[in-house]
Amino acid sequence: MTTLPHDRSDLLWKGGESAGPSALFADSIDRWVDAMVADEHGGGGGTDGMLHTSVVSKQSGVIAGMCGVDRLVERHFADCTLNWMFAEGQTVEVGDRILRLEGPAEQVLRCERILLNLLGRLSGIATCTAGWVGSAGGLGIACTRKTEWGLLDKWAVHVGGGLTHRLDRSDALMIKENDLAVLAPDAADETAAVAAAVSGIEMASNAIFTVVEVRNEFQAIAAAGAWAEMQVARSGTDRIVLLLDNMGVDGCAEAHEALIAEGLRAWCILEGSGGVVRTELDDWVASGVDLISTSAINRGVAPLDLSMRIIGGD
Repeated sequence: MTTLPHDRSDLLWKGGESAGPSALFADSIDRWVDAMVADEHGGGGGTDGMLHTSVVSKQSGVIAGMCGVDRLVERHFADCTLNWMFAEGQTVEVGDRILRLEGPAEQVLRCERILLNLLGRLSGIATCTAGWVGSAGGLGIACTRKTEWGLLDKWAVHVGGGLTHRLDRSDALMIKENDLAVLAPDAADETAAVAAAVSGIEMASNAIFTVVEVRNEFQAIAAAGAWAEMQVARSGTDRIVLLLDNMGVDGCAEAHEALIAEGLRAWCILEGSGGVVRTELDDWVASGVDLISTSAINRGVAPLDLSMRIIGGD
């Protein structure tokens, strides 16, 4: 699959010797784990002594969220020791021990539910995403900004092999239907408004990743045509993302063919969105779009079933 601008994972993770969450992602993780701990209101009492526990998988799936668990323990349960048996993105089977958590009983027991909620949710999203990606035949699978846990959800989608899409509203320019009234108030109709809005895009900062929502093949042609003219004028080669909103498989296929006929397809990345279901993935692959975006891979997804078991103590 050709590299798509929808992969923003490099903004969430830094490499090199100090590999780990970027400042952007670390700040988001910390806000979430701090809120989860605060909602426990101290978590109640616990037994004395030390506890030695392991987190065990009760179903197969893809592990995601290790960085969140690491931050949780580091920030709030510093007397505990955490050891991982698996790496981020690896597949676990029923009965696999994923990690060991050891420390004062009171801290381990306070940490238990928060840790399981965090790791279970993100692993559930990664597992669901991996299922979609495995059935997509090379078609890109992206989430949307309809997330419940923000960047954590997007990270889990990335771990499962999906595309994060925009991380926030400022991450890339997106022109939607509601923007047209502001950007092109004097346009004769919506098709003309789309063309006018695209023609007004400031290329120096937006050429690499711009998304324009269109609702039919005529708007797609108008947007692509305006974009192509500007790229030719600046000797550019960047492509515009046309978000084919609620056009369905057939409508997206028609837009794909129409853009080919107009000699504009090479200037576009086609993103099918709206009402996407996994059972229609084969049809989407055949439609000619480059990717589909859906909130189904991260919203309403069952968490991976995990449990914490005490394996010893004193």
